[in-house]
Amino acid sequence: MSTQKSINVWDPLVRVFHWSLALLFVISYASGEEETLLHPWSGYAIATLLFVRLVWGFIGTKHARFSDFVYSRTQILNYAKGLISGEAKRYIGHNPLGGLMIIALLGSLLMNVTTGMLLYGAEEGKGPLAGVMAQQASIQLPKLISSAHADDDERDHDSGKKDDDEYEFLEETHEFFANFTLFLVMGHLIGVFVGSVFHKESLVKAMLSGKKRARL
Repeated sequence: MSTQKSINVWDPLVRVFHWSLALLFVISYASGEEETLLHPWSGYAIATLLFVRLVWGFIGTKHARFSDFVYSRTQILNYAKGLISGEAKRYIGHNPLGGLMIIALLGSLLMNVTTGMLLYGAEEGKGPLAGVMAQQASIQLPKLISSAHADDDERDHDSGKKDDDEYEFLEETHEFFANFTLFLVMGHLIGVFVGSVFHKESLVKAMLSGKKRARL
């Protein structure tokens, strides 16, 4: 006869990271069109959380480590097929689809905050990557022959147009990853709902308490 008990699965750092990241993403996404410091500073906070989580993914507790929830393509496909057939294996930590979603979210958020800091440095000359953008803008080909003033004006105009194009590319890339992250979050919520119903346990409650049931 089997018995059940609750075991610790999600450590405090993972839980604080999860809920803090959710709140900060909402703030950052909602303030994207506002001319305030709320957007860049929420972005810095997200970047800090991502850095801590990446480190914790290598040195943290068992179920927080990437080695625990980075699965092979075969394992991911088999779990997906199991959901469809009603025979999906239950995992104490992240299941294969959940693990894939976590990696996708981390990657998308990293691209989002990186392009955001590059754009902020380029347009405002502020932020940790402002120096990188200033250095990139100052790189020019050596002048071998002096040109006429009119040529200089034309070259300056072309250079300014090039900068605008580069900034527009950064802005579009930043917006793309913000929207892509939102899309992934929606997929994550659906996955949490499906997993909770399929395995008859509240995954939201587990991320709040850190505990899940274990069958002995």
